[in-house]
Amino acid sequence: MGTTVTHAPAREALSRDSEPRHGPVKPARPAALKRRRRRENLAGYLFMSPWIAGFLLLTAGPMVASLYFAFTDYNLFDPPRWIGLDNFSEMFGDPRWRHSVQVTLWYVVVGTPLKLIAALGVALLLAQKRRGQAFYRAAFYAPSLIGASVSVAIVWKAIFSDDAVVDRTQQLFGIDVGGWTGDPDMIIYALVALTVWQFGAPMVIFLAGLKQVPRELYEAAEVDGAGTLRRFWNITLPMISPVLFFNVLLETIHSFQIFSSAYIVGGGAGGNACGPADGSMVYTCYLYVQGFENSRMGLASAMAWLLLIAVALVTAVLFWSQKRWVHYEEGAA
Repeated sequence: MGTTVTHAPAREALSRDSEPRHGPVKPARPAALKRRRRRENLAGYLFMSPWIAGFLLLTAGPMVASLYFAFTDYNLFDPPRWIGLDNFSEMFGDPRWRHSVQVTLWYVVVGTPLKLIAALGVALLLAQKRRGQAFYRAAFYAPSLIGASVSVAIVWKAIFSDDAVVDRTQQLFGIDVGGWTGDPDMIIYALVALTVWQFGAPMVIFLAGLKQVPRELYEAAEVDGAGTLRRFWNITLPMISPVLFFNVLLETIHSFQIFSSAYIVGGGAGGNACGPADGSMVYTCYLYVQGFENSRMGLASAMAWLLLIAVALVTAVLFWSQKRWVHYEEGAA
């Protein structure tokens, strides 16, 4: 029966050699850690200070001021006078305000789907491999870059005016309705045509989503005998539904905020600032008229906050509804 020999001195020497020669590492003191974190936080806040100053001075500050002005009678020249909810009660009783709400809702409900349909249709065409793809993508995207400019709105107004390109084209087909910008019933269609023409931005987003659809799904569907329409409905739409939701949300918010094109195509400053017989009287255009032409900043502030609440409610409804029709990949949010 053997015995086990334990070399205690060797183990002690090994443990001594494993320790650093300068001795065991001492943990950092809590006070030193706090000072280091304080210096790091201070450096971070210094780098963020330009953004913080801009947010407080240009965004948060004006928002708080406009919230106060919404409950006052303020005309930019005299001190604001507190009147409570009088601006809101006057707003709801104003027939021009109700008309502006109707025009805006019509523009959002009609213009946004048409723009997204055009964007998705062109994206489906550009997703196919063909010569000159880069040129076509740039050409279709270009209107989104310049469409919101004042110069394009002026050109658009000239195109749809009396005896212009659109009017003469209509006459070739026996349609004599005159220019759209001078007709209270037709000017809103000119604005819808302008927003549909600017489908480039959502088109690019749709195109990126279409590139992520696995080709194996289409190949399996073709083997099963699925046609083009069925593949689009059962594969393409569900797979790009997150991208579709993003575009619907973004374009809906943009449609509620339309101003420059409606103001310029409608006629600009003057008695018909929002189109003949208020034909292009969108919400923001009437807000501008009350605030800057009638010098009623208190009423304009109340209108602006009501628009913010309406857009927030529409956004909340869209986020609530996306649980029913937006399909995310497993593991995605």
